[in-house]
Amino acid sequence: MTGYRVPFHIRFNRVWLKPVFRLIFHILGRVKITGKENVPYGKPYIVAINHISIFDPPLVVAFWPETAEVIGASDVFAKKGQGPILKMYGVIPVHRGDYDRTLFDKIFAILKSGRPLIMAPEGGRSHVPAMRRALPGIGYIIERAQAPVVPVGLVGTTDDFWQRAKRGERPELEIRIGKPIIFPPMNEKGAERREARQKNADLVMCHIAGLLPEEYHGMYAGQAIYPE
Repeated sequence: MTGYRVPFHIRFNRVWLKPVFRLIFHILGRVKITGKENVPYGKPYIVAINHISIFDPPLVVAFWPETAEVIGASDVFAKKGQGPILKMYGVIPVHRGDYDRTLFDKIFAILKSGRPLIMAPEGGRSHVPAMRRALPGIGYIIERAQAPVVPVGLVGTTDDFWQRAKRGERPELEIRIGKPIIFPPMNEKGAERREARQKNADLVMCHIAGLLPEEYHGMYAGQAIYPE
């Protein structure tokens, strides 16, 4: 795959989907965004988020200052409420645990075309604030694409958000955007290279942890890298 083009109907859907979801989140909660100045506008980069619940991706997509591509778990596409919305936005399905050459080719084409890409290094929802260990996939993408990673910490997107919102509590939702992380090229080979990919994936999560309250650190407790 040498180029990446977003179909017209997907681009059209995004024009109205983003403001609709922004309005919904503003009605249900109180949205707070910090660190917008860290976004490398107009350049390719990976947006790495902690992933607690189904509210995370639509929140980030709706309020991200640029239109970003998104990858998401393929099993969600079969769900009655979520699947159609993912398809309308043009979310790219990921088969968790599988090496998908076509998927990676698409990811690299997206970044090469200068677009940002949103992904969750944990590979799925944790359903609790505490983060799980990152899968090595983002490490492989970092190695091949040589694109910076923008860590994003999400606070308040717990599974009980909807119930609290229905009671009129309007819970606070926070998007905390960190500074881009630049990774040097890899020189390792074989098993050492695989270890280096996981190390880079863990490093991304440590930066995300530095944007979050301690109860969110989970697997990365004691390893958070705080913004300077």
